[in-house]
Amino acid sequence: MVHRMAAPRILIVEDEPSIRDAIQYAIESDGCEVTCSSTGGDALARIDSDQFDLVVLDVGLPDVNGFDVCRRLRERHSVPVLFLTARSDEIDRVVGLEIGGDDYVTKPFSPRELSARVRAILRRTKSGAPAPAGGALFEVDSTRILIRYHGAPLDLSRYEYRLLAALIAKPGRVFSRAQLMDAAWEEPEASMERTVDTHIKSLRAKLHAVRADSDPIRTHRGFGYSLEP
Repeated sequence: MVHRMAAPRILIVEDEPSIRDAIQYAIESDGCEVTCSSTGGDALARIDSDQFDLVVLDVGLPDVNGFDVCRRLRERHSVPVLFLTARSDEIDRVVGLEIGGDDYVTKPFSPRELSARVRAILRRTKSGAPAPAGGALFEVDSTRILIRYHGAPLDLSRYEYRLLAALIAKPGRVFSRAQLMDAAWEEPEASMERTVDTHIKSLRAKLHAVRADSDPIRTHRGFGYSLEP
C-alpha cells in the first residue's frame, strides 16, 4: 500500500475575488488544498476551528486590518503568515515581520512568485528552520520607532532601524542583501547592495558600544546576514 503525504492546507484571506481566484489557482496548481476567506473575522474563526499549514493574508481587509488579524492570530497560533500588501513605499513590510509575519508579497505580484514564496515557507516550517520571533537581547518599540539592546536605547537612522528590526523579527534566518534592501529602502532598486554592508557596519559599531563582548549580527559570506538566535 502506498501512503501519500497530506497536501499542505492553505488559507487565503483576500476580499478581491479576482486576486483571490488567481492565488487559489496558483497554489492549487502546486498541489495544495485551499480554503478562502474574505474577512479577517471569518479567517480568525476558521483558524480557531481548523488546522492550516500557511495563511496568505491581505493587509487591506474590509473589516479588520491584516496586521491586527496577525496580532490576534499570534496570541493563539503559530501558523506561518505570508502578507499581501499594496503599500510597497511604506514600512508595512518591516511591521509585518515584527508582529510575526514570515514573508510578504507586494501587489501587483506574479502568481509564480507567490507560489515560490509559499513553497519556501512550507519548506522552512516543515524542516523546523524558523526561529521564534523576537530575541531576548533586543526590545523593539514600533510605536516610538525605537530599539533597545540590553536595555540601552540605540540611536539609529531610519535605515538602520528597519534593517535591525527585520533581523530581530527572524533570528537565525539568513537574509540576502536584496531582501534587506526590500525591507529597509522605499526604492530598493535605486540603491546599491553594498549600501547594506555600510549600514550593517554602522549597526555593529553601535551595538559594540553597548556590549563590547558581543556581536549578534552574523555575516554569511556570499549570502548575507542573520541575527544570532
